[in-house]
Amino acid sequence: MTIGITAEAIMQTVAAGVFKAKCLAIMDEVQRKREPVTITKRGKAVARLVPLEPEEVVPFLDTLKGKLRIIGDIESPIPEEEWEIFK
Repeated sequence: MTIGITAEAIMQTVAAGVFKAKCLAIMDEVQRKREPVTITKRGKAVARLVPLEPEEVVPFLDTLKGKLRIIGDIESPIPEEEWEIFK
């Protein structure tokens, strides 16, 4: 005899009200255990919280690589007369 177990059968479920009350703790648990959580509303699945893979997290400045160009001196202070433009 063979017994099939699906990922959904093992996946933890949480009612929306409980998720609302304990959202940060549940997020921490998903990150720590690397297991998704299904959020239900009146017994029906409405959302799934899944852990991000490490390569999916891209630092903000890396997204700008190759898109910006620095022109001129960005280290020296701006002369006082040029500040008038910004007033």
